[in-house]
Amino acid sequence: MNDKDLSIIIVDDLQFSRIVVKSALKKAGYTGVRLADSAYEALRMLEEEPADVVLADWMMPEMDGLELTDRIRQNDEEKGIYTSIILFTANEGIESLVMAFEHGVDDYLRKPPNPHELAARVSAAARIAVMQNDILETSRQMEQTIQRLQQSALTDDVTGAGNERMLITELDANLEEASSRNGGVCLAMIKLNGLDKIEDDEGQIEKNEILISVYRRLRRTVRPTDVITRLDNDIFGIVMSHTQVGSFKMNALDRIISAINQRPFKADKNDYKISGSIGVHYYEGRDQPINSTEMLELTQNNLTKAIAQGDNSIIS
Repeated sequence: MNDKDLSIIIVDDLQFSRIVVKSALKKAGYTGVRLADSAYEALRMLEEEPADVVLADWMMPEMDGLELTDRIRQNDEEKGIYTSIILFTANEGIESLVMAFEHGVDDYLRKPPNPHELAARVSAAARIAVMQNDILETSRQMEQTIQRLQQSALTDDVTGAGNERMLITELDANLEEASSRNGGVCLAMIKLNGLDKIEDDEGQIEKNEILISVYRRLRRTVRPTDVITRLDNDIFGIVMSHTQVGSFKMNALDRIISAINQRPFKADKNDYKISGSIGVHYYEGRDQPINSTEMLELTQNNLTKAIAQGDNSIIS
């Protein structure tokens, strides 16, 4: 996509600020710019037509920029798309910026923005959106492939993730490959905490919807080549293979925990926070070969320790 073809929404309750930003973008060659005088108006526009980039003022009446970011991220999650978000802020200090990034903001600009910096930041934000949407499209294509494998009983009926049979099949294949080529294989098992309460409060259908949302968050968090499976009601398994020993980084698991904790899951009656405990085992191809049964047992032992240690624990 050409930068100048971007769809951009500017959100600010002050008309003067909206016009200044639009004029700067117009001079930079951007033509697909829409103006919203409130966060609610911006959400309505996004419902009509998605945007590549949303530029919003942090301080607005009724709904501020952080709340708008939460709503956009929730909508993106439901639709399987990604919108880059830049906040305009007069706030000083690291704490405010950390708060913004924790809410899912991609970038920020001080008010009033420098026109050249504004154009550059919008271009960078657009690249983020394109990259994320490419990943999501790849994931959708992979999900379609998985659906075609349902006839082989390799997928979970509820989430569309792989099932235990797929995990074992992929694990054996990757372990053999790692052993012969000196690669590495990581198996992570994630126990979701809090699903029983959702089923008690909302019923099985709502619980299944949240399981689907969990799977989507996991799919966005890991690499497209990683295999995600659902092993039972509240445990997901992820197989991550690496061509070189030591390529696996533990922060990949931190990102999984962060994705689960990022914001509550929406159900019919309430919003629910879900936490996770992760057991992980990493096999190095230069070690004594093992099979999927042994790998599962080692990982399950670490998961048991993680569960005993408490929410959001990771044991390897």
